[in-house]
Amino acid sequence: MYMTEHCTFTLKETELKSCHVILRQDLFIDRTVCFPALKGRVYLGVILTPTPKMYSHGSESLIKQAREIQDSELQKFYSRLLKLLKAKEFGHETMDSLQRLHLILSANKYTKTLPAELQRKLSPLLSSPSEQLQVLSTAVLRETLPLPGEEQIYNQENIHSYSLLLSQCSSRTELSSLCTRLLRSLENRQSENQSSSLTHILPILNTILTHSPERLTEDQVTLLSKKLVDWLRYASITQGGAVSSGGFFTGPRSRQPVPIAELDGTVSGDFFTVLCVGQGFTEDQWMNVYSFSMLRHWLLTFHSVPSSVSLSDTANRLQLSFSLSHSHSFSNDDRSEVDGSVVSMVSATSSSSRLLPPKERLREKAFQYCLRLIEQCDRKAQKKSDTELQKACLVEAVCILDCVCTEDSSLVYRTFPCVKALFGRLSSDLTFARVLLPIAQFYLNHGEIAAVDCDSVWQLVFSQFPAELFNDPFLAYELLRFLRLNVENLQLRVPQYTHSFPNLLKFLAWDGPAVVDDFVDLLPSLVTVDTAVELLHALLDLPCLSATLILQLRTTSTPIAEACGRGLLSLDAFRSPSFRGLFLYLLRTETGSGDTIDRLSTLHELLTEASDWPRVVQCAQTVPVLLHIFFNTVVKVGDVKLLAHLMLVMLERSSLLLKLPTYTTEIHRVFSCHLLRLCKLHPSLVVDQSHDLLEFAGTTANAYSKEEVYTHVVWALGDNLSVSCDSRCSVKLITSCFETLEAVLFEVTSSAPLPGAARPAPRVITSLMSALAKLASRSHDLIPRVSLFLSKLRTVARGGPVPWCSSGEDLSAIVTRGEELWSLLKTPGVAQSVLSPAAHTTTPRWHQDTNLSLPLQLRTLTSLTHTR
Repeated sequence: MYMTEHCTFTLKETELKSCHVILRQDLFIDRTVCFPALKGRVYLGVILTPTPKMYSHGSESLIKQAREIQDSELQKFYSRLLKLLKAKEFGHETMDSLQRLHLILSANKYTKTLPAELQRKLSPLLSSPSEQLQVLSTAVLRETLPLPGEEQIYNQENIHSYSLLLSQCSSRTELSSLCTRLLRSLENRQSENQSSSLTHILPILNTILTHSPERLTEDQVTLLSKKLVDWLRYASITQGGAVSSGGFFTGPRSRQPVPIAELDGTVSGDFFTVLCVGQGFTEDQWMNVYSFSMLRHWLLTFHSVPSSVSLSDTANRLQLSFSLSHSHSFSNDDRSEVDGSVVSMVSATSSSSRLLPPKERLREKAFQYCLRLIEQCDRKAQKKSDTELQKACLVEAVCILDCVCTEDSSLVYRTFPCVKALFGRLSSDLTFARVLLPIAQFYLNHGEIAAVDCDSVWQLVFSQFPAELFNDPFLAYELLRFLRLNVENLQLRVPQYTHSFPNLLKFLAWDGPAVVDDFVDLLPSLVTVDTAVELLHALLDLPCLSATLILQLRTTSTPIAEACGRGLLSLDAFRSPSFRGLFLYLLRTETGSGDTIDRLSTLHELLTEASDWPRVVQCAQTVPVLLHIFFNTVVKVGDVKLLAHLMLVMLERSSLLLKLPTYTTEIHRVFSCHLLRLCKLHPSLVVDQSHDLLEFAGTTANAYSKEEVYTHVVWALGDNLSVSCDSRCSVKLITSCFETLEAVLFEVTSSAPLPGAARPAPRVITSLMSALAKLASRSHDLIPRVSLFLSKLRTVARGGPVPWCSSGEDLSAIVTRGEELWSLLKTPGVAQSVLSPAAHTTTPRWHQDTNLSLPLQLRTLTSLTHTR
């Protein structure tokens, strides 16, 4: 049982023999494990810490026991473990005790100190022949403080001792000292029996490179650059395990070196790369593999950083799966001659490159290495796992070419023919989608320099990928990450980007919770004057799109039957030619292709079954968040005309939403918030759209079914229908609005609702009364009509409960508000100043106005208070 930072899993010996090696630069950490079964292959980036076998079962109980262990019991345990470690051989009891010790140490919040003698006994286990003892001792020592004066006593040069030293570096000085020690190990010539230690140095160096690259001095950077050149370009081209020549005598002298082979089984005719296979790898070949795995990270850190890629790019390093089949032997029948093999275009290394400075030389060798990888990927692999390996290497190779071309633009002209040919070969096969994204990045960064047409690339990325691979979580992550990293360049240079949002939203509709963070970042870039209205409709229709994507996938499978045995009506509708246009509109790939606003109610009826589908419900939960971001952005980029249109869309769509639990309520809450905000930013919108607003406010049904939006529309009318907000506001308009609202208020308060029907919310009634009072204060002829209603309201309330109010407490609050308004309207001058205050009084700046005195205002307010 092993526990990683993310999960707990069990590895068996048989599983280790068939698993792949993972080289992940983003997860290069200082706890790496080398298993003998992997023949020297290191799990780079996977923390394997032994834990008790019962850790996954009843883990809370085990942790609680570990935390509550008494000191006396702990000391006895230390003594028993010390006796076990003094034995000549270590059995299962020793292993179990070490596992328990690690649990005790790791379960406590504070670092514990082990007895000095016990800690000294653990240190030699770092070089134990048993891999399990190495892992256990490393895990235990990481949880303790080093002994005073013995912070760096680990002289064993293996991955465990180095990772332990790195974890115990408590200062920059110690980290620099460790860097020096590691680089010295690389620089010094190793004896034969110590050569394997070199394979453990690069992972530790890469960890330092990730977290503290400044610890490497210029000389150390130069040294490692030279070493990387040697490992990448000049690794041996013969297999590590010699093959017998056959016959009766099979001694060491009869074993002949066998050349490295290609993935298609032919003999390799060029220098060694990660795509070469053989019976075994030599030390320099393993260093070649490790060097390639950290090459891009190295270039991004110590070379000029590309403008479109930041150092955070290392947080998504490619997983290169090197199958153990690479170390399997080939039979003589499987080996072929070099017939059909093509000598690489980079096989002849220019002698002038040796005269280049180390960084430029590394760049040149990285360029040659990647071109050779691309050539090797054109070969047909004999095994499926090797085909996946080719895809992974293609991604990394194109990314490295992008880096070196950004550093040296002269390489663009040498690289583009190869990349262009690669795109032409792969673009018709969507199984290479994750390879095509780095190619798109290359086109984006260097397309202008090379003056090439990129339309076919963007057609693939923004049209085909989302439309056909929306349910691929890995592609969704990488494509959205590509968009986030390049959002500014895409806005400026790729018109297809903003017009492809109906297609991009399919990722959100399919797996909203997983990608909502990406769209929070991307959505502002998709909001423009041309796309805002359609984007708002698309966001509101996201649950419909989610249901449609599910139906689209189900049409290719056996018809799904419900639990009751009948088929899905929505699936039948999706297949029906009568409704095909509705679903095709939701599945459109770009903007401006039709409209379904007139048939939305039909669409919602067809998708009624989807209201409880988990994917649809989860998608609906993301919409309110995105709507807030949309409106916050559109007020910055849109003009008054666009905002007026959006206001009408909100009123219209408030009744055209897919019926989902709480979805309508949440959308109405967002609409009401931003409707009021739009009116506050642009008061003239109320006059411009007065006809539609009054039509909405005059519909009594809206007061019951759309309480949130209705209340805010009424409030906006009462606040902004004023000459002070817009000079076009006439007495006729105020009177028309007053009569509309008065009719609604009279209707909801004069008739008893039907049994079981909803009663009007108290907030609706109070907002109507307040709006009428505000309008009357601006047109005094209307004051008697409001006062009459308010006086009748008080009389009705005295007679006992009323049918249109659900509780006496609510009725009391309504009557109180009515009395306050009635009192104000008795003095029209005061009512106007209170109910419709001037802007300078609602946002005073007395502390900044030179013509006013704050003390004078305070004295005036005080005298008015005392007068009352």
